[in-house]
Amino acid sequence: MTITIGRGKTARRAYGIDEIALVPGVRTLDPVLANTHWHIGGIERQIPIIASAMDGVVDTKMAVLLSELGALGVLNLEGIQTRYEDPNPVLDRIASVGKSEFVGLMQELYAEPIKPELIHKRITEIKAQGGIAAVSLTPVGAAKFASVVAEAQADLLFIQATVVSTAHLSPESVPVLDLAKLCQEMPMPVILGNCVTYEVTLELMRAGAAAILVGIGPGAACTSRGVLGVGVPQATAVADCAAARDDYQAETGRYVPVIADGGIITGGDICKCIACGADAVMIGSPIARAAEAPGRGFHWGMATPSPVLPRGTRINVGTTGTIREILTGPAKLDDGTHNLLGALKTSMGTLGAKDIKEMQQVEVVIAPSLLTEGKVYQKAQQLGMGK
Repeated sequence: MTITIGRGKTARRAYGIDEIALVPGVRTLDPVLANTHWHIGGIERQIPIIASAMDGVVDTKMAVLLSELGALGVLNLEGIQTRYEDPNPVLDRIASVGKSEFVGLMQELYAEPIKPELIHKRITEIKAQGGIAAVSLTPVGAAKFASVVAEAQADLLFIQATVVSTAHLSPESVPVLDLAKLCQEMPMPVILGNCVTYEVTLELMRAGAAAILVGIGPGAACTSRGVLGVGVPQATAVADCAAARDDYQAETGRYVPVIADGGIITGGDICKCIACGADAVMIGSPIARAAEAPGRGFHWGMATPSPVLPRGTRINVGTTGTIREILTGPAKLDDGTHNLLGALKTSMGTLGAKDIKEMQQVEVVIAPSLLTEGKVYQKAQQLGMGK
């Protein structure tokens, strides 16, 4: 539906995850029969959850733990882990500083140069412990350090920025990263993002992306939508990009997974993203709450330490359980933030979806009152969904 904003300016309605609900079909199945396996870059995972490439979420230890549990963690190669030989004192400072001093401290800490030898070391540490070495660089970082990543033999390379496209204009003095050339030349699969539109998704897939990250600004610690005014609500963004994936597969025969990235807190959020067409989700703050997370109960965005225009903040997410409890249970909380895999399997059983592909086909309705209807007591007493 097209809406008139004013003379000469129209818009279409877009929907966020909180505005939709999933409708049960004509059958149900036992949750133990729900198959949540998926593939990325030729690697099979049992849990369609990727931990975000953020310094408060993934370090080498967390990457290995997630691999062991059947999920995936992505290490930020332009963060604390590759700027400091021992990142622990730095992480302690980030966790202890006050709100007013936070941005200045981050800009100071992230001014330390990235060390290529630490990139190599962190990748080697993950692989030596049997983990999947999935790592992330910005396009600018990829131009500098892609050869180091290739030499260290990382398993997956994520190229991430607020917005990534194949048609990027730069001043003549600034070299432009050729995404198609990078995808072709790197010895491991390259995942590209972030985007939110059908057209850009198609272009990134044609460039050779092994998967696509979808989401601009919905993350818990991200302020891009406020700073830049840019973004598309996640339910609509995922559906549009999933449509591009399906059309691309029909055109080429190649299936490229779509990963919903940002704004995903509970098991229900994960279920709704997959129902909109995602193959998996990337989450940050739910993983940052794990006892093993490097952030000491805090979570901050990748663009937070920008020296010129910070587009993130630090949020206190607390520590609520182990990474195993958060991913596979047993749950200690009743708000949907523990046993995320159990929530997905139970939802699939309720909806009669045997696998991820069937989950992508379930009926979706617009339901802005989904999370508030009948929840007066929970809200008043700050319990369950009213927290």
